[in-house]
Amino acid sequence: MFDLRRRRFISLIGGAAAWPLAVHAQQPGMPVIGFLASVAPELYAGRLRAFRYGLDKAGYVEGRNVAIEYRWAHDQYGRLPELAADFVRRRVSVIAAAGTAATRAAKAATTSISIVFALGADPIDAGIVPNLSRPGGNLTGATTLGIELGAKQLEMLHELLPKATVIAALLNPTSPNAATVSRELQAAAETVGLKIHLLHASTDSDLTVAFANVVQRGAAGLVIASDAFLNSRGEELAALTLRHRVPAVFPSSESIAAGGLMSYSAGVSEAYRLVGEYAGRILKGEKPANLPVQQASKIELILNLKTARAFGLAVPSTLVARADEVIE
Repeated sequence: MFDLRRRRFISLIGGAAAWPLAVHAQQPGMPVIGFLASVAPELYAGRLRAFRYGLDKAGYVEGRNVAIEYRWAHDQYGRLPELAADFVRRRVSVIAAAGTAATRAAKAATTSISIVFALGADPIDAGIVPNLSRPGGNLTGATTLGIELGAKQLEMLHELLPKATVIAALLNPTSPNAATVSRELQAAAETVGLKIHLLHASTDSDLTVAFANVVQRGAAGLVIASDAFLNSRGEELAALTLRHRVPAVFPSSESIAAGGLMSYSAGVSEAYRLVGEYAGRILKGEKPANLPVQQASKIELILNLKTARAFGLAVPSTLVARADEVIE
């Protein structure tokens, strides 16, 4: 579970700098990877670094011996089928699909082009592959613990707020995993004796309404579910929690850099490195049907004690001891 050997105490000022994406001209005969994602590119700077690192380990460098074409749906899941179809028309060598919705769109678009996915859900439950060790067909990839982390995030929020009786959870109802996440959170809340209000947001305006509901319903804290749309709004969500003084546990560490209280998240970078390695191996001739789906095992707990003090919260020493990173 936790990598308890690594703990860093840091002081943080400001947010993360934007990382530009390089654009390379395709050379004649160079294989092409199509990278398909449901969000905007700004969220994927770190993930693309990891993806390119994995490609490099497999012997491929973007612009030198492989080209990468990017398609971003900018939170409009309905655009994904056409974006995937465009890759099929262009006859790319491999499609790298980021997330459940993008993977489903790519799978529906082709049975002949190899697809390597990064998922935060069980690919069998999601109907992506029938078997993890021998996925068969034209798909394989890497998974992180995403949906499964919701219950643990709720437990940690309860540990931080032991006197709380009511909490809220924020989900994107258009996410392919929304129903599963809802069930997991409701079951976890019942287990620890909490009443939970499920709030929905799939647009920026929804977020404002959702946070007003958190306050109106008297929720002591908030669990923010992992979803491409919500993950891409990390800074905005952190600002809303600070404005409304709502202690929250986030699904990604980027929100903590923006002032969020606590994150419990899977090793997303590790998953994208694995996707890059698999894409490279497929370019060398291996078949996705013979490449087992891998699971990124790293999970990180990050605490922002500065935000905790601003909320007047005393963070239990047991929680601090388990943290991989503490911002003071």
